[in-house]
Amino acid sequence: MSHIVTRKAVAEMAGVSEATVSRVLNNVGPMREETKQKVIEAAEILGYYPNAIAQSFARRRSGNLGVILPYVPKVHIFSTYYFSEILNGIGEQVRELGYDMLLIFRKPGYENGYIDLFRSQKVDACILLGTTDTPEERKALKALEEAGHPFCLVNQHFEGEHFLEVDADHEQGAYEAVKHLLDEGYRKIAFLNGPPEYSNSLDRLKGYVRAMTEAGLFNPDKSITEAVPPEWLNTGNYSRTSGYEAASRFFCNKDQIDAVFAANDRMAIGLMQGFRDLGVLPGKDIAIAGYDDSDGARITDPPLTSVAVPFYQMGMMAAKLLLSDSESEDSEVDGASDHRQQVQLGTKLIVRSSSKGNQA
Repeated sequence: MSHIVTRKAVAEMAGVSEATVSRVLNNVGPMREETKQKVIEAAEILGYYPNAIAQSFARRRSGNLGVILPYVPKVHIFSTYYFSEILNGIGEQVRELGYDMLLIFRKPGYENGYIDLFRSQKVDACILLGTTDTPEERKALKALEEAGHPFCLVNQHFEGEHFLEVDADHEQGAYEAVKHLLDEGYRKIAFLNGPPEYSNSLDRLKGYVRAMTEAGLFNPDKSITEAVPPEWLNTGNYSRTSGYEAASRFFCNKDQIDAVFAANDRMAIGLMQGFRDLGVLPGKDIAIAGYDDSDGARITDPPLTSVAVPFYQMGMMAAKLLLSDSESEDSEVDGASDHRQQVQLGTKLIVRSSSKGNQA
């Protein structure tokens, strides 16, 4: 019958104390490399596997990175390009660093219980996806910050705060998409944006207005919201259906519009379908540009011009920033604010035939 190898046995073989064995195996505190190697070799020879639960208690850690996702009924989050790419990036980094990933759903606008996740020691850190800039959300995030719990926002920026954030340069991405349409000869360019509570919606609006203002089409003395003619601006919810529905609204002013920039590919694809059903041919009668460069952009008819966003890399970076910090000593957690940073990655315009000029 096999016997259970104890920490005491490892300590005796390595010629160190049990406390030293514990520190080595839990990677806690400074130690000599020679001592560390002795303990590791002894543990391997004896086949000592410390109890995972005991380890987590000793380190006061769960070994889990929490990923908080918005719960929206009838929306298949895992099939959307945006969420799947970010989650794949997070998962890759979590695996490399020896953690597990715990997915948590919450209903937007409800009591979110972020702090409870840390109090119950379910997670060591968390990444928040799909957050919205509302007073309730700001209050909850400020409470997390003040309690010293490590968290990171992906693809959402809170103006005036200094949360750890990984975002993309959506203003520049939108600017380049609209500038491309202008360079192709289009002048009556409409914009289908997402909900205003997402910071990237405002960023894309800024990029659109900057490009149109530089081209002399908008009044530079007006504010961002006042500069855009009402018939050129519509709002969807980033779904294909909302893009399809927007097509009929734009169609009412079809003589005043020769191109549409949509704030994501799903809305752009819906827009193309809607226009086609109304007898307007995308890429011929009207130019379309999207955003995200999702898989769907390559298979639309015609293929969709879009802005590529490094969502996978954003997920990886968020996990790396958080888990690198959580490897620090507990005594350093109080100084987490010193490590706060706001990372912004670049985007890239991918030109396809949906936006080619037809005005030669």
